[in-house]
Amino acid sequence: MTAQRAPAGPILDVRDLSISFGGLKAVDGVSFNAERNRITTIIGPNGAGKSTLFNLISGALAPRRGRVLLEGRDTTGAAPHRLQAAGLARSFQITTLFFALSVAENLRLGAQTLEPAARLWLPVGSSVRARRRVDELLERFRLTDKADYPAGKLSHGEQRRLEIAVALAGAPRVLLLDEPTQGMSHGDTAETAELIRGLASDVTILLIEHDIGLVMTLSDHVIVMHQGRKIAEGMPEAVRADPAVQAAYFGHV
Repeated sequence: MTAQRAPAGPILDVRDLSISFGGLKAVDGVSFNAERNRITTIIGPNGAGKSTLFNLISGALAPRRGRVLLEGRDTTGAAPHRLQAAGLARSFQITTLFFALSVAENLRLGAQTLEPAARLWLPVGSSVRARRRVDELLERFRLTDKADYPAGKLSHGEQRRLEIAVALAGAPRVLLLDEPTQGMSHGDTAETAELIRGLASDVTILLIEHDIGLVMTLSDHVIVMHQGRKIAEGMPEAVRADPAVQAAYFGHV
């Protein structure tokens, strides 16, 4: 039996995305491709439009202009639940966990989409695929010993790791991570970076990150935004050396 090949070309194709709020052009004509099983990182100063760009890609906002293609399929402005079904998932800067539920229950809610529609209303014990996925993620994210803990009692670093795991629970092909290491200790940041690097073998990652040291070591491709526009993109070291990036992001030329 011949193995099924992934479609040719970039898995995510962003074309001329634009949106304005009043007179502010929050995202202004941004285009880029995200290659399959690579880590593409978006950087830029505060207010550059990074999270707004994520909102446009993930369906939280509809663009005024431009298109988003996921594996060649036009998903521009599609509702987030439809994008999730199409294979795109997202984590947020602000925690979206159910703190009163256990770690395993948070993961099971995310993994429930793996069950056939005919089984969605059966008892939880019947969710074989979802339970298998939960077990996989607990082990991969080193949370097995915390499976029965309320999510609200985890450390900050553990909660951030759990958020990534929940976003992965539905087995997406593209994962958007919005500042996943925000507020973490140095040790938690290093551990999370190692996890993210390992995930790229299974999923394409689009990342927003402020830690430049982490960006330089983790990214395959870097996109720089400033005042809503893309001002540079390329390999990490080439982007860091770009005079326009030096002036806009690092504050010198």
